[in-house]
Amino acid sequence: MPGTYTPVGYLPVLIFLIIALGFGLGSLLFGYILRPRRPYDEKLSTYESGMVPEGEPRQKFSVQYYIIAILFVVFDVEAVFLYPWAVSFDKIGLYAFIEMILFIVVLVIGYIYAWRKDAFLWD
Repeated sequence: MPGTYTPVGYLPVLIFLIIALGFGLGSLLFGYILRPRRPYDEKLSTYESGMVPEGEPRQKFSVQYYIIAILFVVFDVEAVFLYPWAVSFDKIGLYAFIEMILFIVVLVIGYIYAWRKDAFLWD
């Protein structure tokens, strides 16, 4: 009948959402009530280490730092793709094997390119 539809399928989702929200807010409240409150000058300073900050807070990093970070992420993520392939190696057949060989060849070409551009040198 029109107008009498109740989305019963969403009830578990609503219950889970209420429990998750209650757990999150309860944890924050519990921490707020039990935490120690003893502020002092060093603790309220910019850094909790107690050391006085030196220099400008916005210092410039070398572009090389970012290039090495990006290369690390790229090669690390690419290596993660090898694990599912290795697990299902006996079931995937020759086509997937050739695709993975091409994938590794592209990775090696990228590695050689980065090496020739001195992207791995840390100054």
